[in-house]
Amino acid sequence: MNGDAESEASPYPDIRDPRVMVAVPRERRPAIAALWALAERLTKLLRDAREPMIGQIKLAWWRDMLAMLASDPGELPKGEPLLAELQVTWAGQGGLDALVDAAEAMLLAENETERCDAAAGFGEALFRLSGGAGGARWGLLWGAGLQRGEAEARQLFADACDRPAPPRASFRGNKALLMLDRWAAAIAARDGERRWRSEELRLLRIGLFGR
Repeated sequence: MNGDAESEASPYPDIRDPRVMVAVPRERRPAIAALWALAERLTKLLRDAREPMIGQIKLAWWRDMLAMLASDPGELPKGEPLLAELQVTWAGQGGLDALVDAAEAMLLAENETERCDAAAGFGEALFRLSGGAGGARWGLLWGAGLQRGEAEARQLFADACDRPAPPRASFRGNKALLMLDRWAAAIAARDGERRWRSEELRLLRIGLFGR
């Protein structure tokens, strides 16, 4: 579905892309980078999971770690770089477990409706934690990238295309999330095909003019 080898690094738009991260306030960048690294780790866990039960065990570990991050960050185990990064930027803050819950819903989804709801929910949780709203269209593109069947992926692309574009006001001035939403919608409209030159121009236009 992705015709360019460069897309293998990230099949969905990532806020850590320098063209997007520049729109994040400088003081928020470490926390946002850590949050999206967590999303990436959960995504890899889902992609690698062959048995739902094993995936649930790994997700439960992350749920426990994020609860500890919120309530007693000094007790987090050492040696996990991502936990250390989260400890610096998210210690004492709750809500990250919403990503784990959404990832688990995706892991256990058994039909089209459940996959759509779980994928959209993951995107909405990630955008909310990133300081804005929206996220459903991004989440549906994210979910399509996790599918092993082409029909299932195409359905999620179609679901993303059917979602109306959130109004710019819903992003609360968060231009980075606006860029990700519009970028994801453009990729979904092409069934996941990446066109790097046109994507570059789209990001430039949104960055300059907000549309």
